[in-house]
Amino acid sequence: MEWLSGIYIDVVNLFGAINLVDIIDILFLWGLLYFGYRFISQRRAAQLAFGLILFGLLVVFCRLLQLNAVSAILSGILDSGWVLIFIIFQPEIRSALEKVGGKPLQTLKTTTEKSTSETVAMINEICDAVFDMAKSKTGAIIVFERSTKLGDLILTGTVIDATASSFLIKNIFFNKAPLHDGAMIIRDNRLHAAGCLLPLSTNADIIKDLGTRHRAAIGMSENSDAIVVVVSEETGIVSIAIDGVLKRNFTRVSMKRKLEEQLVKEPAHKEPHTHTPINKFGWGGDFFGK
Repeated sequence: MEWLSGIYIDVVNLFGAINLVDIIDILFLWGLLYFGYRFISQRRAAQLAFGLILFGLLVVFCRLLQLNAVSAILSGILDSGWVLIFIIFQPEIRSALEKVGGKPLQTLKTTTEKSTSETVAMINEICDAVFDMAKSKTGAIIVFERSTKLGDLILTGTVIDATASSFLIKNIFFNKAPLHDGAMIIRDNRLHAAGCLLPLSTNADIIKDLGTRHRAAIGMSENSDAIVVVVSEETGIVSIAIDGVLKRNFTRVSMKRKLEEQLVKEPAHKEPHTHTPINKFGWGGDFFGK
């Protein structure tokens, strides 16, 4: 039983040497690992990460078998591993830094910030326009800028800087209008720009029937914290993309509620969600859009 006593003494000594700073250090490390896993697991970077892990195991395996030539080549690649990681995961790292950097800005409320009533009025105008266009199957894509500024995308379109009115929005997306093919960007509750070009999602898991307009909505929401509303030109279905997830079949009530949840501190209404359930990628199995 002496060996058990020795193990007990070693364990007591080990935990006795841990102080408050060590505990904070461990918790912080676990937090970083957890959020890193959450971030990677929801993106195609998960497959790349798994490939890197297999590559590392292959290096260990070759060293155990004393395959000197292969080990030397693989070790040379690993020596520049950090550079490779930043190159391979550049889109994901950029997206993460933009969102992390934008979060503190959300708490810096100033006296010039638009009031809740103005935001709700803007949402009502958007909903009126969107569902009028849905009835006529007029394709549209509307981006709500939040903490991540979209100045580089605004430069690809035409600055309008007008009050967001239903009639103006429908005129811009009329299929004969010169700006109808691009995206509209809402900034500070105003219709800031139209005809803007958005980045397309490179996610290989997107269903093949998804059109360019919806791919652009997903890509925009992947690369920023913007909310993107899409009206399908083919079906008239209204969809919303947030954080790289596209949900479809919104009604006017559920769309208004979702926008208020995201853009207003306290939603004015609490109607139940009525959009179609989605699969693990965020799209309905019977979705067809353009």
